[in-house]
Amino acid sequence: MRYPDIEHHGAKDGVTGSCHQLHMDASHSLLVDCGLFQGNETSSDGRTATGRLDIEFSLATVQALVVTHVHIDHVGRIPYLLAAGYKGPIYCSEPSAKLLPIVLEDAFRLGFSRDQNDIERYLRLVEQRLRPLPYQQWLTLQETSQLVARIRLQRTGHVLGSAYVEIDLTYPATGENKRIVFSGDLGAPHAPLLMPPKSPERADILVLESTYGDRLHEDRASRRQRLEAVIEHALQDSTVLIPAFRIGRTRELLDEQEENIHSKTQVSANPPSHVLNERRADGRTDPRTPHARSSLSSGEKRARASGISRNMAVQLETSWPKWPVIFDSPLATRFTAAYRSLKPSWNQDARQRVEAGNDPVASENLIMIDSDADHIAVLNHPVQTARPAIVIACNGMCSGGHIVRGTGTMCSFVGYQAKRTSGYAIRQFGPKGGYVDIRGIRFDIRAKVTSVGGYSAHAGQRGLVEFVTSMHQCRRI
Repeated sequence: MRYPDIEHHGAKDGVTGSCHQLHMDASHSLLVDCGLFQGNETSSDGRTATGRLDIEFSLATVQALVVTHVHIDHVGRIPYLLAAGYKGPIYCSEPSAKLLPIVLEDAFRLGFSRDQNDIERYLRLVEQRLRPLPYQQWLTLQETSQLVARIRLQRTGHVLGSAYVEIDLTYPATGENKRIVFSGDLGAPHAPLLMPPKSPERADILVLESTYGDRLHEDRASRRQRLEAVIEHALQDSTVLIPAFRIGRTRELLDEQEENIHSKTQVSANPPSHVLNERRADGRTDPRTPHARSSLSSGEKRARASGISRNMAVQLETSWPKWPVIFDSPLATRFTAAYRSLKPSWNQDARQRVEAGNDPVASENLIMIDSDADHIAVLNHPVQTARPAIVIACNGMCSGGHIVRGTGTMCSFVGYQAKRTSGYAIRQFGPKGGYVDIRGIRFDIRAKVTSVGGYSAHAGQRGLVEFVTSMHQCRRI
C-alpha cells in the first residue's frame, strides 16, 4: 500500500454514515467522523439499516478520531466505536465539545440503553476522551523518525462548531510532505450565528462533500415567497409541520416567519365581514371568549392530570401566542442553552443583535417542547381549538418522533430526504394521495405536502466550486 491512503467506511456512495480512515503509514491511521447511516444507504458490504451499526473494520492502527461536526450522520456510530474497543482521543472544535455529549446521549439512549446509570457512565467516558481544539491552530499527533503528523481545524459555516480538517504529513526518511483535507459539511452562505468558511491554501488530496453538488440553491427572495405561502396556510387556522435538522435552520425559519407573520397580521387586522362572521360563530375572534376559556380550562385540567409541566399549563391557559411557532425536540432546551453559552463563537451580526436586546436563539412566538407530556398537550392544543400553529420538528427526515393529527395539516420540507426514510416517502407519495409506513403501521397521508428550497445548511454547487477554486493549489479531489 502506498501512503497516505484513504479508506471510506461510509458516505462514499451516499450522503450519510460519514466515516473515513486515513492510513498515514503501516502503523498509524486516523478516523474522520463516525456517523450513522440513514434511509437505504448501506455499509461497505451492503447491509441494510438494522445491520450496519457495528464497527466492521480493524481499529489496530487508529490513533485518533476527529469529528467535523455534531450531526448524527457524522457522530451517530461513536457509541459503537467505543463498544468495539476504541480507546483513543476524540478531537473536535471547542463549540462541538459542548454540543457533542448532548447528541451522543441521545444516540446512546436510542441505540443501547435507556438506563440512566448506563447513560451517565457512557457520558463520563465520552468526556474523558474529548479533546477540544481551537480553530486555526496546528496540533502534532505523531512525531517519529518515520512520520510527523499534524492536524488543524477550520470553520465551515455549516453548524456551530463545524470544521474541515487539514492533515499535514511529513515522512522524514524521504522528505516527502502531503496535505490532506477533509471538508466535512460545508455551509450555505448567510447562515445565522455562523462565521463564513475560508478555503484552505492547498491540498494534495481533498475529500469534498457533494450533497448538493448537482444543483444550485434557491435564492433567498424565492424561498421567502414560498415560505410566505406556508404562513398564509397557517393563518387559515391550520397546523404546518416543518421537519428541520438544526437550531441554525430553525433560526432562519423563525426570522423569516416573524417578518411574514408581522406583515400578514397587519393586513388581516380588519378581515372581510364574512370571515369575521365565521370566526364569531365558533368563538375565534378573541381567545378570551367564554368558548375559548372553557376549552382552555378543561384542557389545562387534562394536561395537569397527564403530567404536563406547570409552566406549560399556564402558557396554554393564559399566554398562547397569536401565531405560535412550536419547536418540538427532546434536545431543544439543552441545545438552546448550549448555543447561548457559545456566544463568543457567534458571528458579529448575532453578537450585535444580543447587544441590541434581540436574542438570536429566542423568539416571543417560540414555544419549546422537551417532554412527551408537553408534546401531547401543546400539539393537541391547536387542533382542539382550531388555532393556527407552525411546528418545527427536529427530525429532518421524519425518522422518529410523533405524528401530527388534524385534517388541516400541511407538511413542508426544507431539507434533504434520504431514500427509505419516512420523510422521503411523505414527500414522494403525499402529493399523490399515498401512504407512509411508520414502525410497521400504515398511515394515509392526508396532509398537503410541499417543499421550500433554499434552507439547506449545505453548500450548493456554486459554494462547492468556490471552495475549490479559492484554493491556491488542489492536486486531487
